[in-house]
Amino acid sequence: MNTTVYFLLRLAIGASMFGHGLVRIPKLQVFSSWMVGSFEKSLLPKFLVIPFSYSLPIAELIIGLLLSFGLFTKPTLVAAGIVMVILVFGTALIENWEAIPSQLIHAAFFALLLQFIVSNTISLDSLIK
Repeated sequence: MNTTVYFLLRLAIGASMFGHGLVRIPKLQVFSSWMVGSFEKSLLPKFLVIPFSYSLPIAELIIGLLLSFGLFTKPTLVAAGIVMVILVFGTALIENWEAIPSQLIHAAFFALLLQFIVSNTISLDSLIK
């Protein structure tokens, strides 16, 4: 994969994740309440949903920031993929089928970037090496 293509894809998915976290953190309580309400009738107990609802925006922000700068890219992509797996599972449990394609697209980008990690030369990781 071309290093410029890799850089642009990493930057785009990083901006998406960063944006998700950035807009949710100032209204963290509202976001958490919405998520808890969404899972009220699901199999997931509230004691699992509440901490996840508070940690998700922080994880999105950090993942987005690290990907945007290309810092700790490989472990960040793995973490991002795990977040997406959790989101897809949770979204399936509440039968929000419309949200799953977006989550799968994110997961596919993370997997693609991980597959071609050798092209991650325009990054802080490369500068540190």
